[in-house]
Amino acid sequence: MRLPSALRARPKPEPGIIGVARADKRTAQLRTRLHRGDIALVNHVDLDRAAAESLVEGGVAVVLNIAPSISGRYPNLGPAYLLDAGVVLVDNVDEDVFAAVDDGDILRVDGADIYRDDVLVGSGTRQTSASVREAWESAKDGIATQMAAFSANAVEHLHRERSLLTDGEGIPSVSTPIRGRHVLVVSRSFDYRAELDSLKSYIREHAPVLIGVDAGGDALLEAGYRPDLVVAEVEKVSDPCLRCGAEVVAHASRVDHAGTTDRLERLGVNHATFVSTGTSNDAALLLAHHAGAGLIVQVGSHGSLIEFFDRGRSTMASSFLTQLVVGGDLVDARAVARLYQHRLRARWIVLILLVCVAVVVGALLTTPVGQDWYDQVRGWSVSAYDSVRGTLS
Repeated sequence: MRLPSALRARPKPEPGIIGVARADKRTAQLRTRLHRGDIALVNHVDLDRAAAESLVEGGVAVVLNIAPSISGRYPNLGPAYLLDAGVVLVDNVDEDVFAAVDDGDILRVDGADIYRDDVLVGSGTRQTSASVREAWESAKDGIATQMAAFSANAVEHLHRERSLLTDGEGIPSVSTPIRGRHVLVVSRSFDYRAELDSLKSYIREHAPVLIGVDAGGDALLEAGYRPDLVVAEVEKVSDPCLRCGAEVVAHASRVDHAGTTDRLERLGVNHATFVSTGTSNDAALLLAHHAGAGLIVQVGSHGSLIEFFDRGRSTMASSFLTQLVVGGDLVDARAVARLYQHRLRARWIVLILLVCVAVVVGALLTTPVGQDWYDQVRGWSVSAYDSVRGTLS
């Protein structure tokens, strides 16, 4: 005799979170491969906020980090962003996990332990809001050290890229008309989505040249805009973005740029190459500046010292010197958005006042008193017209 299904013994659900493993030591490479509920396996010391945002947007449930997400060098923003979004973060995972887990494997994360097929393949340290906050506060002591390192890096970068920064040597020419126009440079970084949304009126009114930096090209497409230019390390951009019709400038480092454009050639995308040791964002700013941009508005830029550090210690000197070169031509998107909010508010107020006046006048004209006023004003107008006409004749 078979028992009713409700009375049959059912296996106990396994504890923890189960998901598909997506492994890559370069966090930026994961963005296009992530799906909701995945478990990301990365090796990212001092996880920055931009990387955390890309993981959250990909819908990951768990982030397994071989490296410490906050090493103590400076107070980075990524770990807190992940936890605030409800993502489980496990740090200092056994390095052997990368060898034991293949991309696409089904993993189960129970606390700080990692299982594949019910076999323990590694463990780490489960982070909490309290542990991240404590590490973040302790890391503030490292800011002074980072500032000293930044000074040395700035001198080294200036020596290495002096011709590029001062004379524009090596900046490729582009066919997109830029001289005298506003340029919007979009990086997929700090609050880029909200900033783009706040600039709708500005974009509609000024029709700026739209430059997508790395995954910023995809961000523009997602927001409903087609980039005019894409300046990027090509592995950080999707195929649809590279094929969207934008002019492409492939950014490559001076150290190793062989093979950088292989993917573009396979896709049949015409491109120019910009070789420098700075970031793609720096390359885009320098390109727009030397092409004669009237104004450069930057979306996704850092707005504080902590955000500046969070963009990466190795790129701080380059970003700082590039912004000095661009100088007064560079404006933060948040400032432009505030100005346009005020302009729109004033326009709406004037329009509302005019409508109110029209309604009141219309209402008065339907009353006897309004009719008398109308007749008097009409009489004054006719008399004044006749007087002026008589004087001129």
